[in-house]
Amino acid sequence: MTALNQPALAFEQAELAVPDRQGTKGRGDGPSRRRVRRVGMERINWSTTTILVLCSLTVLLPLYVTVSMALKSGTQVVDGNAFSFPSPISFDGFVQAWTLTRFPVGLAISLLVTAGTVAATIILAAFASYAIARNWDRKLFRYSFFYLLAAMFIPFPVVALPQIQLTGRVGLDNPAGVIILATMFQLSFSVLLFTAFLRSIPLELEESARIDGATTWQTFWQLIFPLLAPMSATVGIFAFLYAWNDFMMPSLIISDPALQTLPVRQNLFQTQFSNNYNVAFASYLMAMAPAIVAYLFTQRWVMAGVTQGAIKG
Repeated sequence: MTALNQPALAFEQAELAVPDRQGTKGRGDGPSRRRVRRVGMERINWSTTTILVLCSLTVLLPLYVTVSMALKSGTQVVDGNAFSFPSPISFDGFVQAWTLTRFPVGLAISLLVTAGTVAATIILAAFASYAIARNWDRKLFRYSFFYLLAAMFIPFPVVALPQIQLTGRVGLDNPAGVIILATMFQLSFSVLLFTAFLRSIPLELEESARIDGATTWQTFWQLIFPLLAPMSATVGIFAFLYAWNDFMMPSLIISDPALQTLPVRQNLFQTQFSNNYNVAFASYLMAMAPAIVAYLFTQRWVMAGVTQGAIKG
């Protein structure tokens, strides 16, 4: 191609790239115009919308009743109308619940049990999952994975009696024993999530680290464990909700009533103070608030961990 023909060819390419103003209403732009018209004008799926609205109401209505009952006075809670708005708003229920349940002590114990369970679950599950995922061709690790999965089908009430006897004999009838047992019961599901996520991490990253002289320990802590952050958040929030809301395990394992967690302390409103509904709902709301706040702040990491773990790269 000569130098004289290059400007002519460039002009022809530019002319083809510019849309024809006279042909904007022609047949060639029909599909594109229809696509533009459809943007933001999708039809509403009323069946799905109705189901979502009903599901939302099953959560919002009990939450509204809890808040309204907690903000009512002692005379308002016995008027027989749980959906009425508190007028005037009273915080006496929160003050009484704070004192009756020794809320600061129960909150500290619940936070200790929950934080210990979350940390132990993330670390132990990450260790076990890394060993299983990178040694899947060996029968010992593969069968260990299936053994952990089988433990998911054994609920705590089935083994409650031997666990109570064992923790009492070894001196673990306290919050420390609850942390150990809660971690063990969360380990199976956490290993399942971590193993699925580890399979999406390319082995070439570890090979590059080993070429640079990194040991297995350094490879895990400096390379693999930071990459597990989304799944760690997912495992952490599940362990948090389990340990924070658990009632049966602390009530059976912890022998000292002064060291009980918040869910167990709230049980007194079902026995001694069954008529103080405003105090009971105020206590429930105070105990429920940390779990709601934790889930709201970690929701995006939970969804990211679930979606990334489901895709194998």
